[in-house]
Amino acid sequence: MYHTILREFISMFDINKVKITRNVQATTYAFTCYFKGFENVEAVQNLFHEKTQQILQNLQVEFSGRRGYMGVSNLDGHLIISSDYLQKGDLIDIYLDIIHELVHVKQFMDGKELFDHNYSYVDRPTEIEAYRYTVDVALKMGLDEERICNYLKTEWMSETDFHVLIKNLEIHCCNS
Repeated sequence: MYHTILREFISMFDINKVKITRNVQATTYAFTCYFKGFENVEAVQNLFHEKTQQILQNLQVEFSGRRGYMGVSNLDGHLIISSDYLQKGDLIDIYLDIIHELVHVKQFMDGKELFDHNYSYVDRPTEIEAYRYTVDVALKMGLDEERICNYLKTEWMSETDFHVLIKNLEIHCCNS
């Protein structure tokens, strides 16, 4: 009885007349075509060592039309970057985000679980490692803690989560 009703319901919406291909692949591009010179960045070399050039040449990047920033695919470790953010974001923030995401690429290559849901985002070991590395890079660039705090604070992170993150990173933010 249930299946008959379900079939009738489905046929009312013509779902049985269409075919939806669900195993699509995202269009990706070579990282080095769009992000040049990162193989010469000390922080990137410290991540990948003698394999830096090879890893960056093989790294793929997907440009997304969605709003947001950057991330790493948990399927194959390629970068996903918001085209809007790439066009409109602060250049220093974009640079630091690329460093942060390259840490995640390294973690993915090492077999680490990037999205371990046993932890909140700001307590996740892979995030803390990536943020610490990025903060160290920012400090070496000469950014002060307030500028770094502005970088770390995002509109999607609650004030409580932000405080947990800066505590985990051992950073002091004057306005927080």
